[in-house]
Amino acid sequence: MFVGTASDVGKSVITAGFCRIFRQDGHQPAPFKAQNMSLNSYATPEGLEIGRAQAVQAEAAGIACHVDMNPVLLKPTSDLASQVVLNGRPIGTQSAYEYFRENDRHELFVAATQAYDRLAARYSPVVLEGAGSISELNLKRRDITNLRMARHAGAATYLIADIDRGGVFGSVFGTLALLEPDEKACIKGIIINKFRGDARLFEDGRQQLAELTGVPVVGVLPFFRDIFVEEEDSVALAHKQRRAGPAGRVRVAVVLLGRLSNFTDFDALAHDPRADLFFTRDAAEIGAADVIILPGSKNTIADLLALTNSGLSAAIVQAYRAGKTVVGICGGYQMLGRSVEDPDGVEGPVPAAIGLGLLPVRTVLQGEKTTRQRQFTFLGGAAADCRGYEIHMGQTTVDGPAQPVATLTDGTPAGSPDGYYAGPRCWGTYLHGILDNAAVIDALLAPYTPQKTAAPLDFTAFKNEQYDRLAAHIRANVDVAQIYAALQLP
Repeated sequence: MFVGTASDVGKSVITAGFCRIFRQDGHQPAPFKAQNMSLNSYATPEGLEIGRAQAVQAEAAGIACHVDMNPVLLKPTSDLASQVVLNGRPIGTQSAYEYFRENDRHELFVAATQAYDRLAARYSPVVLEGAGSISELNLKRRDITNLRMARHAGAATYLIADIDRGGVFGSVFGTLALLEPDEKACIKGIIINKFRGDARLFEDGRQQLAELTGVPVVGVLPFFRDIFVEEEDSVALAHKQRRAGPAGRVRVAVVLLGRLSNFTDFDALAHDPRADLFFTRDAAEIGAADVIILPGSKNTIADLLALTNSGLSAAIVQAYRAGKTVVGICGGYQMLGRSVEDPDGVEGPVPAAIGLGLLPVRTVLQGEKTTRQRQFTFLGGAAADCRGYEIHMGQTTVDGPAQPVATLTDGTPAGSPDGYYAGPRCWGTYLHGILDNAAVIDALLAPYTPQKTAAPLDFTAFKNEQYDRLAAHIRANVDVAQIYAALQLP
């Protein structure tokens, strides 16, 4: 198990790296995180919803993702409340106060341990990931994710600290000092992450930490920017490019919504050499872009109202009228329509909001969530191997005849349409992951790249290469033999 001194110290990425290492060494690993809080989610092959990080870790392990890998998912709908997804299905929205009541947590811990036990019966080793800090004293009694789960699993546990943020000695020492003896007994080693410079200069630090804590430092991982692994937390958005780069490439502006979900939808496009992708909420930058994308949202009406009140809706419409391309994905697709209505208060107290009016569609939010993986053809093309997934709580109807963006080739009935295509410069879809497909990226960039300047990226092959590079990076800087010894694996 990999736990942390804080959030965003690298737990998810290191967990993915060890999933790949164990797979390379002939084992059958699987990832597990009892509770995830994230707006980045994914649909399993069975049509259930889990955190995107566990889907990425499963990909690194070379297996299909499953709901048992992340039995509890919290999706924030506001600063004070989250939708609770249990075993892949939403069970309601709760405030933080309601969610952390002891009885609710006991039932969720039972569900989490049952999911872990099912997973452990099918895979070995299970690579667990913790959440946030393991020493939050006010929450620890109700914790279902960190050392309570480590004790249930009998997991050899490794504490990760981010040296790049400073204060690594205090954070490691303080974290371990606040543990109960049975909790500290789980900790088999410390991993220092994001080290800049020559790691040999930290040899004294390794020894001092071991002497202070009684726990060995099993690795010092150098900071890297040249290995790409999808990130879990929206905190990662702060590290992504926020401003347009130099001229010469197609400028793609992703509108930075307050409750932006599934920001990994844009990872493949961000790595395409033809595109300069950035996230922004600046009207001038939106106006200067070639392509504007409205992403998914966990609170579509609230984000739509914020766009309207800030003037960004008008800026997007003006950009479209000036000949720019505007695309909407999931909640962004809903916003491009004439209205988004919430008569049953699914998202909140506001019953309806006027959309941008660029597409002749109307959306009514409903309590039942659609979650499923999809295969499709794009714009009726011959390529039938496009893939994506749906996660939404709305039904969108079209006013009059329409050309769909995608024709679904799986499910019942096959041949069902998705989205609305108003032309190459305006369309919307419910399909997350649609931009992972080379045919879609080519079509999106085609109006701005009349001469083909680069081959499309094979994103699946690219990601597999990155997992292998991450595994090699960890092997070179972490005592993997010590971890194998702690696991008693051959």
